[in-house]
Amino acid sequence: MRRTASLFALLFAFGASGAAAQDENISFFITSSNPGDGADLGGLDGADAYCETLADAAGLPDRMWRAYLSTTGAGGVNARDRIGGGPWYNHAGTMIARDVEHLHSNGPNLTKATILTENGDEVNGRGDQPNQHDILTGSLMNGMASDADGDTTCSNWTSGGEGSALVGHHDRTGGGQNPTSWNEAHGSRGCSLENLRGTGGDGRFYCFATDGPSGGDVLRQRER
Repeated sequence: MRRTASLFALLFAFGASGAAAQDENISFFITSSNPGDGADLGGLDGADAYCETLADAAGLPDRMWRAYLSTTGAGGVNARDRIGGGPWYNHAGTMIARDVEHLHSNGPNLTKATILTENGDEVNGRGDQPNQHDILTGSLMNGMASDADGDTTCSNWTSGGEGSALVGHHDRTGGGQNPTSWNEAHGSRGCSLENLRGTGGDGRFYCFATDGPSGGDVLRQRER
C-alpha cells in the first residue's frame, strides 16, 4: 500500500512538473473574446494591454505580450516588428513558428487546431456555427502594414464603426483574395463588432510574447 502511494505521488509530481514546463513555453495565443467595441481596441496600447490582461487571467507566463497588429500613417508600425524573434509555442506546448521569417513563410504550424486561445481552446472556423475565423491584423501576408489607399486598420484600431481592417483566416480556408492566409485574407465589411461578426469574425486578434523561450533562456520580467 505504501509503495503504491509513493508511486502515485511520484507520477503526480512528474505530471505537475511537465505541465509547469509546458506552461513556461507558452508564447502565443488568439484572444478568447473581443474587448467589447469591435475594432476599437484603444490603439496598439489598448490591444497590448488586453493581451496582457487575458494572459494574466489565464495564469500564463509573466512575459511581454504584444498584439499582432499593424498601423498606418505617420508613426505606423508593422505587426512583424512588434512580436520579438521567436520561437513561439501555443497553449499545448506546440511550436507554431521558429522565428519571424518562418512565421511569414509557407511553413509555420498555424492551423485551426494549433491556434488556441489563452485558455487552450479552439476557435470556431468555417463550417462551425457561428463562423469566427476572421482575425484582425491590419497586415499583409509578409507582416507589413499596407500602403494601399483606404483604411486597412480601422483608423489604427480606434474605430468601432466606420472603416475597414485587413483580417486573416485562422483556419486557413474561406473566401477573399488570400483565403488560406492566417494574416491577410481580405478586408472587413466594417469596424463594429456587428459588422465583424457579419463577415465571419468576432473581433479577435493574435497575441505574441516578445520574450518567448529561446534555448532555455530564463523568463525575463515583463516591462511594467
